[in-house]
Amino acid sequence: MAEQTINHETTGPVVSEDQTTVLAEGVDEEPVEGNRRLFAGKGYLIIAALSTLYAMFHMIALNGVSISDWTGIEIPLLPQFPMETWNFRIVHIAGALGLGFLLFAAHGFHPDKIYNKTPILSWIAFAFAVPVLIAGATAIGFANTIGSGDLPQMGGLTTWAAFPGTEIYETEVRWFGIPLLIATFGAIVLGWFERRGRELFAASDVVLALCGAVVAIYLVSIYGTAARNSVGTPFVPIGVAFAATAGAAMIMELTRRVAGLALVVITGVFLVYTFTAHLLPGILAVQSAYSWQRFFGHVYSDAGILGPTTAVSSTYIILFIIFAAFLQASKVGDYFVNFAFATAGRARGGPAKVAIFASGLMGMINGTSAGNVVATGSLTIPLMKKVGYHKKTAGAIEAAASTGGQIMPPIMGAGAFIMAEVTGIPYQEIAIAAVIPAILYFVSIYFMVDFEAAKLNMRGMREEELPKFNKLVRQVYLFIPIIILIAALFMGYSVIRAGTLATVAAAVVSWFTPHRMGLRSILKAFELAGIMSIQIIAVCACAGIIVGVISLTGVGARFSAVLLDLAGVSQLLALFFAMCIAILLGMGMPTTAAYAVAASVVAPGLVQLGIPQLTAHFFVFYFAVLSAITPPVALASYAAAGISGANPMETSVASFKIGIAAFIVPFMFFYNSALLMDGTWFEVIRAGITATFGVFLLSGGVQGWFLGQRSAWFIRVGLIVAALLMIEGGIVTDLIGIAATVGAWLIQRFLHPDPNASIPVRGAD
Repeated sequence: MAEQTINHETTGPVVSEDQTTVLAEGVDEEPVEGNRRLFAGKGYLIIAALSTLYAMFHMIALNGVSISDWTGIEIPLLPQFPMETWNFRIVHIAGALGLGFLLFAAHGFHPDKIYNKTPILSWIAFAFAVPVLIAGATAIGFANTIGSGDLPQMGGLTTWAAFPGTEIYETEVRWFGIPLLIATFGAIVLGWFERRGRELFAASDVVLALCGAVVAIYLVSIYGTAARNSVGTPFVPIGVAFAATAGAAMIMELTRRVAGLALVVITGVFLVYTFTAHLLPGILAVQSAYSWQRFFGHVYSDAGILGPTTAVSSTYIILFIIFAAFLQASKVGDYFVNFAFATAGRARGGPAKVAIFASGLMGMINGTSAGNVVATGSLTIPLMKKVGYHKKTAGAIEAAASTGGQIMPPIMGAGAFIMAEVTGIPYQEIAIAAVIPAILYFVSIYFMVDFEAAKLNMRGMREEELPKFNKLVRQVYLFIPIIILIAALFMGYSVIRAGTLATVAAAVVSWFTPHRMGLRSILKAFELAGIMSIQIIAVCACAGIIVGVISLTGVGARFSAVLLDLAGVSQLLALFFAMCIAILLGMGMPTTAAYAVAASVVAPGLVQLGIPQLTAHFFVFYFAVLSAITPPVALASYAAAGISGANPMETSVASFKIGIAAFIVPFMFFYNSALLMDGTWFEVIRAGITATFGVFLLSGGVQGWFLGQRSAWFIRVGLIVAALLMIEGGIVTDLIGIAATVGAWLIQRFLHPDPNASIPVRGAD
């Protein structure tokens, strides 16, 4: 999070009572953002209840269970499931907005500063509750009118004749739209200046939460009528445009609070483009200007905010956040990291290899690169520095390893779910296709850190410093929820059903640990899930605004035309251009938003080049993930630098170098689709083996270390060339690569060239 400090209870390695054995503790604790309010007493009970109900609502809705199913009694005020899709997504966003504004302040809190508990701005902010209550009463009145049955029908749907000059139109403008915008923008602006104690609700934030509820009430009412058919046209009801404008503004403000300015700025650029595109030249131009009413009527639909990104955040993402919260409640994260220490801690440069394994395991339950860094890096980075890694290298290793958690099956972060939603390819196929690329990613980082440790003559951790492997093996049942998840997916269960079964399994497994989950712990897990979901929901909704711009203006299709033109010159050049766009769009953005935008702009062009849909989207997804370690804006590297104490830019450059092989992997599976499990078993196995060997050679060439000794510069060049030949995947290129490798080995083995003549690589040591 670019503009917020993050506090975490685990600030270094924890040792046992005998001060010898390193143990992971607190890995499962959620980081506390610098602008999160810390309530106590009644305030805490209110937030806990709201977040618990919010998460439980999703679990119940996704599994199609309602109170009336259990009791046989219809309760009018409670929703009936399954809910209509648009209504479910609208409520999903409104709940996140309400919780988000109450929990996350518009500013950070300084620990040494005393905030005025009754500032004058708070009383002014309360005044904005009047217009939002007027708008809310009007929205409820509309809902009652629509539900009365007095309005005429059209095609089985109630009409909503809100044309200029009609009474409904005037009411929407005067008593709904204008009051709603006054309250929304007034509360947003006041929120930047209002300073309340960290344990108190801010009046402006309460008003914004009410505004989110009013937007939801209105849209749920109107979208149940024939007015939905006018979305994206100049005839969309004026009230929808007002509600969408207020909703989009609140989404962008909440995104700024929970994910920093990067995505908000990019969204702002796209919004400006929408209303100026008719003035621009070349491929950016559109034929005519878009009106405010048409655009915002379009953006709050399934072509924008309610589209693929929110479809995924309201189903798969929040379900797996609940799963992660249940795992955290049973302290599985601590077990994962301790298991990694016991498995890899003895190897040279042990903590670095622990970071690789632990980040891969934590990636199953933590869907963000920076979140992975905070969770595991607070333990591994100090230990890497202790055994001899430079502080920037320690941070870079953790950043690169944590970024890999986004492509680690079976969960793969949120991007894979969006890929399934956008492409229509079953999630199971995507998870299977990701296996070899994920292995190549982590193998490449393993070789890089291993060769670095060999060059610096590092030791591993001593036996007495590590958790006891025999003891941890007896707790291997803690992997059961993950195993059930994978098994259920491969048995043909839906992702929702598989995630639900895995969540239940996490609660059951906890009874074999000291952290048994009773009713209180289960409610606490739901509370935690509700809070954890806010950031990703805001990010997905904000990315939906960009997707709406792209779908309305058609700019994605014009980028596709550019790729086709480049492909006429060179297909490799077109791929390189696509890579640059995907990384550029992803800089400073969470993976989910980065992939969602790149999938709309870049992936269609790759598909038009004749690239299979799965390959094209994996290509884009991979580089959207890697933007987290790509200078100059590398969120994961910056988070790691905050823990290691190194310069953020130097850390991002070092993490880019450590993950260099990963930037070649997407080109690998473009030229050899067997790496995505597309081919016979023989082709897949051969491609996996040769690609792994190619990654080994590439790591050796970059690090200048080959078969136990330093390498001269020309041997390094030869290894890199051989690696690229092995990576290409053809039989002829494989044979040439093997021959080049043998030649490099013979030269190094018998001629002993001077390694000091090698070309210096900045930051290698």
